[in-house]
Amino acid sequence: MPTFVMLTSLSPDALKSPKTLEELERLAMDKIKSECPKVEWVHNYAVLGRYDYLDIFNAPDIETAMKVSTIIRTFGHAQTEILAATEWRQYKEMIRHLPGAPEIT
Repeated sequence: MPTFVMLTSLSPDALKSPKTLEELERLAMDKIKSECPKVEWVHNYAVLGRYDYLDIFNAPDIETAMKVSTIIRTFGHAQTEILAATEWRQYKEMIRHLPGAPEIT
């Protein structure tokens, strides 16, 4: 199943307290589980910088990943960015069989 990385930034007015954050998370995850039952969560991180959260999940296809992103945006008053990801080991195996670059003269 393809792996996706989702970067999320919450709007400043999205949360009133830490307790609100936990409730928002529960509601969003319940909705994702009901609408996208094949999604498998791999990791969730709170991060410093431009984004507030980084989530890694597996989904059967890009359409499902887009549903996850949309659900998060509607529940969290958030902006999301989705990236498709390939494990480094798998990536190295894939590129090992590519032809070399042409010589430039």
